[in-house]
Amino acid sequence: MHVKVLTYNIHRAIGVDRRFRPERIVEILAHHDADVVLLQEVDEGAPRSRELDLARELAGMLDYAHYAVGHNVSLRRGRYGNATLSRYPILRERNIDLTVDSRKRRGCQHATIRVEKIPGHPHDLEVFNMHLGLSARERARQIGLLVRSGEFSSLDPDLACLVGGDFNDWRSLLHPIFTEILDFRCATQRRHTYNGTIKTYPSFSPRGGLDRIYFRGPLRLLGARGCRLGISKVASDHLPIIVDFDVHGPHRS
Repeated sequence: MHVKVLTYNIHRAIGVDRRFRPERIVEILAHHDADVVLLQEVDEGAPRSRELDLARELAGMLDYAHYAVGHNVSLRRGRYGNATLSRYPILRERNIDLTVDSRKRRGCQHATIRVEKIPGHPHDLEVFNMHLGLSARERARQIGLLVRSGEFSSLDPDLACLVGGDFNDWRSLLHPIFTEILDFRCATQRRHTYNGTIKTYPSFSPRGGLDRIYFRGPLRLLGARGCRLGISKVASDHLPIIVDFDVHGPHRS
């Protein structure tokens, strides 16, 4: 069963031209038409984004029947965080606090999504959508918080599981933690080197592979690519990544 996943730091729908243009984000997401969309830096009620609930607006304009939001940062007016849009039911969701000490608040949104493309053959997909901090030490501690969380630690390692989002990991220091300790594979790795990831930042001239998707369980990687639409070079300071999987494990009853 084919499942398309997209991860994208939309930068509050404020492009590199400093203009708030959610219609550009809609155009990009509509073009790729993913089953599951992981978004970071999603505003709700902030003046800079016309006080819109961006997750709800994007889900509505793109006909995603299901969405969940994990707010991490509170502003004077409004807040923002991560949002997961899904064509399929979200059975449960929770925001995991990844904040380290007094640093900027960060989080990881966990959602269990029941994917059913063939009637009577549902599959559960465990999705972790996160936005990590700016320092290497902070990011390492945040992965520790994730791994020790009840949402992650209670998972059967044989379940279909994705961890994606904006890792801010310029030097791929987290890569061996995921691949050698947690037994994940990296969908966005282009070569057999730690730094061979699909480059996504900055969008107008990408030099770093900050946006990634790791996976484990009954998932077979079919392909991964960065967005090549011209509009994506200005719509956000990041480029989206699109990954195709085949879910080949036993279906849920």
